Amino acid sequence: MMKNFKWLLLLSLSFVACNNNDDDSAPAEIPITPGSASFTKYVALGDSFAAGYSDGALFKAGQQNSYVNILAQQFIPAGGAAITQPLMADNIGGLLLGGNVIAGARLYFNGKAPVTVPGTPTTEVTNHLTGTFNNLGIPGAKSFHLVASGYGNVAGVASGKANPYYARFSSSATATVLGDALAQAPSFFSLFIGGNDVLSYATSGGIGVNQTGNMDPSTYGSNDITDPTVFANVFTSLVTSLTANGAKGVVANLPYITALPYFTTVPYNPVALTDALAAQLNAGYAQYNGGLQLMVTNKLLTAEEAARRTIKFVAGNNAVVIVDSYLTNLTAYGVPSYRQVTKDDLVVLTARTFIGTTVGGDPLKINGVSVPLADQWVLSKDEVKEVQVATDAYNKTIESVAASKGLALADTKTALTQLSTAGVRFGNFHMTSAYVTGGAFSLDGVHPSPRGYAYIANLFVNAINAKYGATLRTVDLSQYQIQYPAVIQ
Repeated sequence: MMKNFKWLLLLSLSFVACNNNDDDSAPAEIPITPGSASFTKYVALGDSFAAGYSDGALFKAGQQNSYVNILAQQFIPAGGAAITQPLMADNIGGLLLGGNVIAGARLYFNGKAPVTVPGTPTTEVTNHLTGTFNNLGIPGAKSFHLVASGYGNVAGVASGKANPYYARFSSSATATVLGDALAQAPSFFSLFIGGNDVLSYATSGGIGVNQTGNMDPSTYGSNDITDPTVFANVFTSLVTSLTANGAKGVVANLPYITALPYFTTVPYNPVALTDALAAQLNAGYAQYNGGLQLMVTNKLLTAEEAARRTIKFVAGNNAVVIVDSYLTNLTAYGVPSYRQVTKDDLVVLTARTFIGTTVGGDPLKINGVSVPLADQWVLSKDEVKEVQVATDAYNKTIESVAASKGLALADTKTALTQLSTAGVRFGNFHMTSAYVTGGAFSLDGVHPSPRGYAYIANLFVNAINAKYGATLRTVDLSQYQIQYPAVIQ
């Protein structure tokens, strides 16, 4: 009853290098210079994107292909130096806490679908790394986590009070990410933070709380939207501290995460029905639809909302049915909050293997059809709006602070919009945000592929060159793969 989603493996293409014709009239190559910036000590702050998280996990190869590491390599000819990263123990990905797996291994494409690589993670959180690390990208970190004392305390990992990735290398149990950055006296920094302040709300289908108006992040749940004023205060404090001793830097605005393949891959209408099955389902929802009309007659519901909530199936493709908490609550009258989704709603990536399954093997209880999907499987139109409103507020802060402090600003919002619409062309290649085949994003549908991270690094390079008069080189995107194999050598 549901379309089969068939993922095609995009084969690697070979590249032919252009020959140098030694033409004396060719323009002289511009020397690589830092302009008015200094890259002698580069420190990066951020979340999973900065860390190099990919395919649903953090692993060594992903860290080495992080935009931070790529960017640092471009700094070296302009006076920079190789950076240190808190490397994972393997290329399997995942984490152990006291020998118990608390984060799973990465995904790879087996020719038919994304699957988990075999093997058990070997990175133990309690094996603390010593030294300082230039890359302070922390998977899962929200803006306010960067200034939270104890965020790297291993004793708080099991309860969720601390972050396992930061606990591996924080300078102390009471350290802050910002403090560990400032201790290195950076001459240049990058700051790309804020995505997680809305991401977990969105990927959870909006089951969290929009905390706009709540200024106390200690009361937030893991899937909540951060209040824009909290974000503004934290971001301003971060940049003020980082620039206090004259350091320059680059910050990035935030894309609409709803344009990520995690939200755009599964269609709103994946249910294929015959005339007979459609008629059978319509008969099953007849009582519900009749109850809606009764509510209209009793003036408890508008005719417009009743029409929106009416469920009707036809032969061919059909929209899934969901429970929508934003509808008028009529449960006291025995009328549940059901409706079919529209193009304005976003079915999350993980629903692709759930829609069409049965409850307890009962062929009459089909998830997404006769059994409405719970909130976790769909980001409704109203929830999409909440995410976008918060993102707009965060970006207003980022752009204002960047301007006031004279920082470079990388425009990732426009970049993702382009990837999700026309795509990006380079050489003979075309990169888009399409799941599996587009080349920009990894198999988790949220984090970039190696090529996607290289693209972000180029955005940062171009912003730095434009702001500080530097002449850093961008990288050749074709030299970065779009997927990691099952075994990474």
